Amino acid sequence: MHTFFVEPQEWNADIALTGGEAHHVANVLRLSPGEKVCLLDGKGREGTFEILSLTKKAVRIHLLQERVLERDCTGVTLAIGWGKEVRRGWLLEKSVELGAHGVWFWRAERSQHPLPRTISPSWTSSLVAGAKQCRNAWLPELRVFPDGINALIEEAKIFDHLHILSESSHSPRTLLTDAWLSPSGRTLCVIGPEGGFSQKELDAFTAAGFQSFSLGSRILRWETAALLTLGLHWWKKQQQ
Repeated sequence: MHTFFVEPQEWNADIALTGGEAHHVANVLRLSPGEKVCLLDGKGREGTFEILSLTKKAVRIHLLQERVLERDCTGVTLAIGWGKEVRRGWLLEKSVELGAHGVWFWRAERSQHPLPRTISPSWTSSLVAGAKQCRNAWLPELRVFPDGINALIEEAKIFDHLHILSESSHSPRTLLTDAWLSPSGRTLCVIGPEGGFSQKELDAFTAAGFQSFSLGSRILRWETAALLTLGLHWWKKQQQ
């Protein structure tokens, strides 16, 4: 069954898909009235809908069955130091597949470009693409921290586990292994930008109660470190 997305405020028993979703139904997949599709709203709702009619601009669908999935109160949120755009959309897609609770971008001292103060529609589009591929009914929370480390540390107080993923050359270092991954509670994992953390940032995180971890002896690109972190936590949760 093909999967599509609608904004939460548009969810209803009868929906008219428009724009790109309608184009995909009618012109790419060439589906017909009577066929069934899956619909997600990114806030936990998943529904089976029947296609009623198609035009060039809209596809009318009717709800047959709906289920609401509770948001997992545990899970990992990534806080990623802002950097180059390369692979950002790819990582956002993977964050949905691996069940990230949130993806936060923060302005680090070594960030190479200014961090936008609003969420880019392209970021949300990447999350939606990931959700439709893996049929995850929940999109990760997107947030930005354009003014640096202080606001991020303040928001970190709501988490049960606080981790910094730093290069292996930093001290102290502990390899992030299964023993340190908690399947319960909320975890915030902070990753630096492409240039890494400054010593001032590392000191600030340590003073705020973050524990420093290493992902091994190699210096990883930020997107590799982020994906590996999500993968480790995902694997831990599958063992519950």
